Amino acid sequence: MLFTVLVLIVFGFVAFIAGVARAKAVAKINSNAKMHSRIRYHGTYCLIWATIPALFATLVLSAATHYTIDVIIKTDFPRDVRQLSKSKQAVIMGQVRFLSNKIKNLRLYKDISARKAEQILKAKSVIVGDSPPFYIIEAAYKHASLESLSFWIIIGVTGAFSLVGLLLALARIQPRLKARIFVETTMMVGLILASIIAVLTTIGIVGSVLIESINFFQRVSLDNFYLGTVWDPRFTSADSNRGEGQFGFLPLLWGTFYISFVALVIAVPIGLYAAIYLSEYASSSFRCFAKPLLEILAGIPTIIYGFFALISFGPFLRDAGAMVGLNISSTSVLTAGMVMGIMIIPFMSSLSDDIISAIPQSLREGSYGLGATKSETIRRIILPAALPGIVGAVLLAASRAIGETMIVVLAAGIAANLTLNPFESVTTITVKIVSQLTGDLEFNSPQTLAAFALGLTLFVVTLMLNIYALYIVRRYKEQYD
Repeated sequence: MLFTVLVLIVFGFVAFIAGVARAKAVAKINSNAKMHSRIRYHGTYCLIWATIPALFATLVLSAATHYTIDVIIKTDFPRDVRQLSKSKQAVIMGQVRFLSNKIKNLRLYKDISARKAEQILKAKSVIVGDSPPFYIIEAAYKHASLESLSFWIIIGVTGAFSLVGLLLALARIQPRLKARIFVETTMMVGLILASIIAVLTTIGIVGSVLIESINFFQRVSLDNFYLGTVWDPRFTSADSNRGEGQFGFLPLLWGTFYISFVALVIAVPIGLYAAIYLSEYASSSFRCFAKPLLEILAGIPTIIYGFFALISFGPFLRDAGAMVGLNISSTSVLTAGMVMGIMIIPFMSSLSDDIISAIPQSLREGSYGLGATKSETIRRIILPAALPGIVGAVLLAASRAIGETMIVVLAAGIAANLTLNPFESVTTITVKIVSQLTGDLEFNSPQTLAAFALGLTLFVVTLMLNIYALYIVRRYKEQYD
């Protein structure tokens, strides 16, 4: 598929050049007639006709061939395998596709038998230990052959569509061809489709999470989930909690907000003060040096922050606490919150700096003209005027903190505790979503479906925070516009 797209890109470039050349020739021949559109629009017109229909045909044909190949392979399975459940057949097809990819990479589907391919796979250590049943090897061999054939069929069909589209576009180029209108209309349709895809993707995500959450709440009561104080979904016997397991959501919610609160306590003051200094006090040379240096923190992968917290910062806090008689765990709320706060400082400082710098200079000059000092101007004029944007920056920092996973796993642990002590371990909703979906349990079990209920609840909580922040922004924005 990627190779086909690259071919289409190259062919589109060729089509653009051919369209421009054709438009120039037509304009030269019909020198008395004025061209309706500029030359580049005719080139783009040819590019669209040479790529868009071919791309659509490629997508449809790829999906059709993929489905057809799977049907053919499953039809050749032994009768007892065809009678298995869909989930078990899916596992077998996964093995077939894995071996098929290896066979294609080694080009073993040409001029040799399936038995010979099996021997080469063993020699290459692709198959280690007991060999899978021969029907899987045979199916993988046939799968690789069919995919190779379908690849060339798709290339041929794509090339035919591109060539026919280009020839038709070149034939239509005339002085009165409304190429600009066609190109702009096509671009508008593309933008609309992109917007629709974004909306439908959001609806699909929310819908899938909602459906699986409903399945979860059919097995676990709402009061057990939202009012429970113990999170231990492993215990699902009928002897405890009416056979529903212990799915108390409150420890996870508390851990999420507790760590996020500590992170914001660190990030918001430091980031805001840094933004005020860079925008109001620092010289241009220092600002050009310091701001990019501060923003480097945003480019560090979160796993690096997690290792820093686990290996260096956590043990440092533990040893420092022991020196003053405090029992601080190396994986604690304080460790995760402080490291996460360092991570989101650039979000707060960079956004706040841009917002403060965008405040009209006339406000500053009016304040200075009334006799206010620089600090008074910042406190009473600049910060209130920038409050909507600062609230947005805080919201972005909070969303970044709430959605963080790796730092919490390494720096705060995975224990779901409902505690006020910042020196103890807690965990967050995102960590449990990952842990519940990465086990070996069945998908329709309450332990797995709990991840969707957690995701839906986290979505609602962040939505409420967004709505409240939007209310604050609109309220203060009306005063200073």
